[in-house]
Amino acid sequence: MIEIRLEDASFEQDIRPLVRAFFSREDMKVIICDFEEPEKVDVTVSNFVLSVHNDEKLIEMWFKDDAKRTVRKKYEYSEVEEDRRLYKNELKKVLYAILKEYTKEELPWGTLTGIRPTKIACDYIEEGRSEDEVRKFYHEQYLCGEEKTELSIEIAKKENSLLREMDYKNGYSIYIGIPFCPTTCLYCSFTSYPIGTYKKKVGEYLKALFKEIDFASTILPHKKLTTLYIGGGTPTALSAEELEILIDYINTKFPMAGVKEFTVEAGRPDSITREKLKVMKRLGVKRMSINPQTMSDKTLKFIGRMHDAESVRTAFHMAREEGMEDINMDLIVGLPGESVKDTEYTLSEIKKLNPDDLTVHALAIKRAASLKLKLDELSDVIPMDTARQQELTYEYARENGYEPYYLYRQKNIADNLENVGYARPGKEGLYNVLIMEEKHPIIGLGAGSSCKFVFRDGGRIERTENVKFVMDYIERIDEMIERKRKFLEEFGEML
Repeated sequence: MIEIRLEDASFEQDIRPLVRAFFSREDMKVIICDFEEPEKVDVTVSNFVLSVHNDEKLIEMWFKDDAKRTVRKKYEYSEVEEDRRLYKNELKKVLYAILKEYTKEELPWGTLTGIRPTKIACDYIEEGRSEDEVRKFYHEQYLCGEEKTELSIEIAKKENSLLREMDYKNGYSIYIGIPFCPTTCLYCSFTSYPIGTYKKKVGEYLKALFKEIDFASTILPHKKLTTLYIGGGTPTALSAEELEILIDYINTKFPMAGVKEFTVEAGRPDSITREKLKVMKRLGVKRMSINPQTMSDKTLKFIGRMHDAESVRTAFHMAREEGMEDINMDLIVGLPGESVKDTEYTLSEIKKLNPDDLTVHALAIKRAASLKLKLDELSDVIPMDTARQQELTYEYARENGYEPYYLYRQKNIADNLENVGYARPGKEGLYNVLIMEEKHPIIGLGAGSSCKFVFRDGGRIERTENVKFVMDYIERIDEMIERKRKFLEEFGEML
């Protein structure tokens, strides 16, 4: 157990993720308390205790040494800047040095723990700063390693080149969530429900969704729709008829003629049929995902994917036959029990299919995912060398003509790694870039979705969220719409 004691709760979201990055497999608790009384620390309960005293500019650490003796160390630091943001960075650098000394490990991303580490480079390059200035900033302010710094700069340059081709400042994007899947994968913490259980509720769900679509089609008349993404869940868990009704309704309500990208995340190959592919092609879908995650049948069964690798091949070839010219495939490294050899095999099979783009995720086990409970019981399925597995995917992408174009990180991500999107030139997922770099409004519709309103000056972002549970969404759809309406009444002119 790792215990963190904080004097100032407002620093928790900075300190907790950094400590978590060093102790990824340990349970952790945070205690907010004052330090007026002398502290009593029992390291038989929490084997590592960290206390951060902001007022005294002091960090204390307790742990057991090799002889099982309790060791207490103190580290003093100076508040060199009045600016809270700069002070926070200094605090994290001191904490990083302490944890590095204790664990004898370095983090490839240094003190960067946020979801969008490349956003800094993207913004700086857009401002006209040189690559050397960006490198210096990553190294000095965030202690970021050479490899991740260079990857951030490469992706930032690619993102900026893609953004220049879009009139994103005068545009917006739509995300439509379909919260149904054939089954729920063990690692999943997204809003998704088994279609078999909720089949009778799909009609009611679509009726509520159409009501929200009606509202969304009127809210930003001064902006142009740039990209549209149907995700989930698994949108193709719907029947071909339901999918046709949904996409046809979208086409009648939104100005699709100027849309640069229309994506459906088919995801699960066991949800894809020729009928559904024909519907998507006929109604203007240009990009789709078929996500194997791995080509190991043993792993697929373990994680609850009720299909095998052959189903992936069949779905992919069928999509090509029906004219889908931009197909993404998702892979996950760090899946339970998977070795470097498993990753090598998966990549060899993906190479035969030759997708247009490839998204590689490092497994992130959320507290809400069933996999966390299962892994707590099964120590023999801990993945082997996740960092090397991800390195293999990087090498594969380079050798096969794919370039990295977007990147993001998640809480509890394996080995402090990242998720990277690779694409052949001209096949990049524009929606992915826009949502990562937060360049324009993204209107989220459906259960579990959220709106991200980016203000005109780019310096402020506000969110409104929809409820997650299907029945709540159906019953409270008017409330979901009213949330957006009130926000737009107050801030619409500033978007």
